[in-house]
Amino acid sequence: MRHLQVPGRARVGKWIGQNIYWKRRHDGSENGEEEVPNESVLVIEDEENLCEVLRYNLEREGYRVEACLDGAEGLDSARSSHPDLIILDVMLPGLDGFEICRILRRESDVPILFLTARGEEIDKVVGLELGADDYVTKPFSVREVVARVKGMLRRSQSTARDGSPDAAHRVIRAGDLELDLDRHSVTLRGEPLSLKPREFDLLAMLASNQGRALTRDQILERVWGHDYYGDTRTVDVHIRWLREKIQHYPQSPQRIITIRGVGYRFEAWPPSSGQ
Repeated sequence: MRHLQVPGRARVGKWIGQNIYWKRRHDGSENGEEEVPNESVLVIEDEENLCEVLRYNLEREGYRVEACLDGAEGLDSARSSHPDLIILDVMLPGLDGFEICRILRRESDVPILFLTARGEEIDKVVGLELGADDYVTKPFSVREVVARVKGMLRRSQSTARDGSPDAAHRVIRAGDLELDLDRHSVTLRGEPLSLKPREFDLLAMLASNQGRALTRDQILERVWGHDYYGDTRTVDVHIRWLREKIQHYPQSPQRIITIRGVGYRFEAWPPSSGQ
């Protein structure tokens, strides 16, 4: 594996004519210090200068960063080092980003941020359908990438903090579907159901608002957070995944109903009167 050298200050300040080097800003606290993160980030990007820029700026923010220049190395590193987040370029030599994402999603729920040089909507949709959590299109600001990394890791940590001592044991029942919010588990007709963390959060939010029509923007903000930069197509993709797992006939949804021009509504199934 080729290890990248941390770039000098002059070299980092240039990438395709843009000023994408930015200085770390403090939070204005009295002692002038801010909490340093301890998460690890894996960058898989074949443009060496860009890879160095990303690693340099992420390390300045306190993240532990590993960088790989091709898909096969990146996949091996993801499997061996178990990073907290992966920044993954779509166009890579060897294995491309789509294939790496497809493989990793069979093995892990690690947050994945796609980098793509293409602006076509279909590439973004394909990435989201394969399980990516977010994407940015080149050229981009490193400030934006770092902000997205922070937001994605913050949401990932929030998902993992279930069952806190001060929380009551919370269970949502909706027909033959049961969600245990503290154990982060779901059963359908008494059988365990395997959901990814984001799918669970989405289902829990919908089931907590049974009978209420929710817009895509409302769902996006409540599940992905107000600092999420993606668009509402993310909601549609995850809704489709949920339907495939909780309904016999996803094409004729009975639990997650599409409200044309609005968004979605969750209904218990089967209805209590029909059980």
